[in-house]
Amino acid sequence: HVQLVESGGGSVQAGGSLRLSCLVSRISYSPSCMGWFRRAPGKEREGVAAIATRARTTYYADSVKGRFTISQDNAKNTVYLQMNSLKPEDTASYYCAATRTRTMPTMWDRDYNFWGQGTQVTVS
Repeated sequence: HVQLVESGGGSVQAGGSLRLSCLVSRISYSPSCMGWFRRAPGKEREGVAAIATRARTTYYADSVKGRFTISQDNAKNTVYLQMNSLKPEDTASYYCAATRTRTMPTMWDRDYNFWGQGTQVTVS
């Protein structure tokens, strides 16, 4: 069983930064693609960023391009989402996801097999 464990959420003022982490619990599971999604109250889940883990190619939603950076540390089995210049509209629960069915970064949630429990980000 694969678990994704997120951490790093919290409350921050507009313009501030946070870094989210997503630990893949089973070292033998090597996802080919990992993504970050978010869901704000009353809104549908949306893709934020994704990374193809072998080529390290990335993809970002237009709303976060230039502000957020997705990266990976294979030695720690962890994917990060560095969020800078945060805005109130970034307030949401953030979820990481993993898949072995895609080799290119994908923002389509149905491509992902495993999901984390979510971590709250609040920007005021």
